[in-house]
Amino acid sequence: MDAPPRLVTRFPEALAEGLDEAMIRKVVYHFYAAAREDPVIGPVFRARVPDDRWQAHLDSIEDFWCASLLGTRRYEGRPMPKHLAISELNDNHFRRWLALFRHTVTQICPRKTSELFVERSERIAEAFRINIGMDRGEDLMFRPKLTRESYP
Repeated sequence: MDAPPRLVTRFPEALAEGLDEAMIRKVVYHFYAAAREDPVIGPVFRARVPDDRWQAHLDSIEDFWCASLLGTRRYEGRPMPKHLAISELNDNHFRRWLALFRHTVTQICPRKTSELFVERSERIAEAFRINIGMDRGEDLMFRPKLTRESYP
């Protein structure tokens, strides 16, 4: 698949390194296999995405990342309402998600591509945190950004 022209100018290094749907699929499958077993975020996934819906979840996440990084138009989801409904979701979950995600993409992807994934995932996490905090009525005025957690 040829990338749209705007992506070639925005992410030329990642595209030159081979960023494509197959790489995104590999990241999604490896990450979510580990996430589902993780002691911090695994219980959240297992409680909300039963085995019989797991493949559909992976397909949707793959479509999300392909839309975000490659400009495809397959993703039609609305992830925010689903995350707002997770009452126990907190910064520990976001830190672990990001640590595991960074670990996954640095293991799978070339350097510029992993940097792109990390940058995008951190922006997404911050946006989710802000929206969840607003929904919960939290004071966000002086809320610090997430600190990076190392992945064990």
